[in-house]
Amino acid sequence: MSTQYPAFFDQVEPIVVYDPLAEFLGAAKAGIVEYSYLDAVKLAGHSCPTVAGAYLMTMKGLQALYPGATPERGAVRVRLREEMELGVTGVIANVVGFITGATQKNGFKGIAGRFDRRDLLFFNAGIDADIHFERLDSGAAVTVAYDAGLVPATARLRALAGKIAAPGLTAAEQDEFGVEWQARVERILVEQAGNPALVVVAEHPGF
Repeated sequence: MSTQYPAFFDQVEPIVVYDPLAEFLGAAKAGIVEYSYLDAVKLAGHSCPTVAGAYLMTMKGLQALYPGATPERGAVRVRLREEMELGVTGVIANVVGFITGATQKNGFKGIAGRFDRRDLLFFNAGIDADIHFERLDSGAAVTVAYDAGLVPATARLRALAGKIAAPGLTAAEQDEFGVEWQARVERILVEQAGNPALVVVAEHPGF
């Protein structure tokens, strides 16, 4: 059975990377791998402003690091501002790591000294943004900040959310809540994806 999902997922720009490990092992022709927003949703298990923001921040960060070129998966060091357990940091890290290949100690160890994906993901970075991306080859680095508040929930969504705990949502309200929830995500990913104030990218000198 195929996955049923909101139609706007297909309107979200995919993220294309070059993965030398995938090329080496014959998993992807020429090492080209495309990640869609649906892929991020499958990883996270849900679609929300946080997952949308993590996807957009990764896209914008990689575009800034590799202008006019295909980003290389496994060749970017990622630092997140907050501790892993704080708020939604873990969710963001999972999406970012999924696309960039960056992991902590639990990642792929490499083959004959190549393709090591460990020690590329860090937390509590002390930066004035959400995420810091750094190319391993050149040292070029950028910070990325995301402001979901620029695309607020509608009054109806807030009203429905207020009923989740008590007295609870009816079946019809539950369906409406899902529609309203994804409508906000659609505004973030489709209508406002190009808004420079939604995802702010800035050059950074590195660490």
